Amino acid sequence: MNNFEEYCTKFVQAVGSKDGAVSPAIVSSASFSYSTPEMAEGIFSGSVKKPLYARMGNPTNARLESIMAEMDAGVAAIATSSGMGAITLAVMSIVSMGDEIISIGGLFGGTYAFFSETLPRFGVKSHFFDVDDLALIEDTINENTKIIFLESVGNPNMKLPDIKKIAAIADKHGVLLIIDNTTTPLSISTIKLGADISVYSTTKIISGNSSALGGCAVFRAINDGEDKLKSPRYEFLQKFIKGAKEMALIANAKKRALRDFGMTANAHASYQTLLGLETLPLRLSRVSRSIEIVTADLSKNGLDINHPSLSSHEHHQRYLSDFKNGCGSLFCIDFKTKEKAFEFLNKTKLATLTANIGDSRTLALHMASTIYKDFDEATREFLGISDGLIRVSMGLENPEDIIKDFIQASR
Repeated sequence: MNNFEEYCTKFVQAVGSKDGAVSPAIVSSASFSYSTPEMAEGIFSGSVKKPLYARMGNPTNARLESIMAEMDAGVAAIATSSGMGAITLAVMSIVSMGDEIISIGGLFGGTYAFFSETLPRFGVKSHFFDVDDLALIEDTINENTKIIFLESVGNPNMKLPDIKKIAAIADKHGVLLIIDNTTTPLSISTIKLGADISVYSTTKIISGNSSALGGCAVFRAINDGEDKLKSPRYEFLQKFIKGAKEMALIANAKKRALRDFGMTANAHASYQTLLGLETLPLRLSRVSRSIEIVTADLSKNGLDINHPSLSSHEHHQRYLSDFKNGCGSLFCIDFKTKEKAFEFLNKTKLATLTANIGDSRTLALHMASTIYKDFDEATREFLGISDGLIRVSMGLENPEDIIKDFIQASR
């Protein structure tokens, strides 16, 4: 049974209740009362598992977190206010001034800006590499390297990393690995492949309908015996390992990031995300099939398509071997010039023009004039942003309808 079929059962059974209200409860209280001072003391010490304060989470968030952790083979998860909130939580809970990050692949513009512009203001340096620069990546690791970061699929350059090889490098040198799995939930299990933390923008295909802004970070368990995170490189983690044991990464993230930065998820958004999870396997399975049909047909009709399912793609064999359940909803069309790209976007009748991805409807956007408009030419080239590049997110429409619409719009 593949993940799509398995989770068709798991998600609907986990989200709904068989006693009382079937739909999950929305707990929108900003604060929670403690029946006695002893109870308050226990809640703040962590010995009593009851809500402390909404900034540290609430029961609706907790429902979502437990399902996300189970989906990704993690020990626990933290729901956040956005995908960038999840990345910030994961990164800022680990790094300090003087630390370094190795960032791999073509990154979403917000992530690249966070690494290249924001973190340097706090004394954290990032090194950027292509997904296949494995020797350079390994040579760059030093005593200050705290994180290796990559996206499961390059957004929008559509390059596929060899996750197992990168995870092996991270383990060999004792460095924590974070993988942004936003585009490929269920398609791959990043923690099983070697990630220490998996991050998501749940706004995208997990919610699936543009109604709920959110994110989530999923954490692996700390091993009882040897574990790379017990090394002097992560000295600050040792007190959490001593106290929280296998839950140390999540305890650290809550104390060093969630408590102080406050990127907490909104209860109503978590409720909407739970509803999205119920149909995620069905939607992702359909999108994965449709995108192969659409990209193959559009390519045959002369459009310059970038998607790993095409035999011409540099990572086609990796797609066949490592991404057997597809690589998400994205593909790109290069019209060479901004003018031709704009003409296409003005003529398409089905695509919705927006910066979101993973929606139930097909989305499209010209990259250079929007998300990447403030980046210099060299950075755009590294990230795979050409003047005529349009990123497309495949929706649930009949693929033949999308093919007909895109062909007419390209003429």
